[in-house]
Amino acid sequence: MSTSLLVTKMRQAAEAEGVEVDIIAHGVGSIEREVDETVDAVLLGPQIGYQKANAQKVCDKYGVPCEIIPMTDYGMVNGKNVFALAKKMAEPK
Repeated sequence: MSTSLLVTKMRQAAEAEGVEVDIIAHGVGSIEREVDETVDAVLLGPQIGYQKANAQKVCDKYGVPCEIIPMTDYGMVNGKNVFALAKKMAEPK
C-alpha cells in the first residue's frame, strides 16, 4: 500500500515539474525480468534494503543506478524527495 501511494506521489511531483515519467513498482523478485537498458533508475524500499547487493548486480549489467529510498522519505510518503533522488540518479554522468 505505501509503495503504491509513494509512486502516486512521485508521479504528482513529476507532473508539477512538467516532467514526463514512467514510474512503476515491482517486487524485488522480478528485478531480473524488469530491468534492462531502458530503465533510468531503480529504487528499493528500505524494508528490502538488504537485497541491494543482488539488485545492484542486475542493475550493473545495464548501467542502471540502484539506491535505497531513505526511510524517512518512504515512511512520510514524500514523493517529491524520492522523485528528486530518482532524477539525480538518472542524470548522465
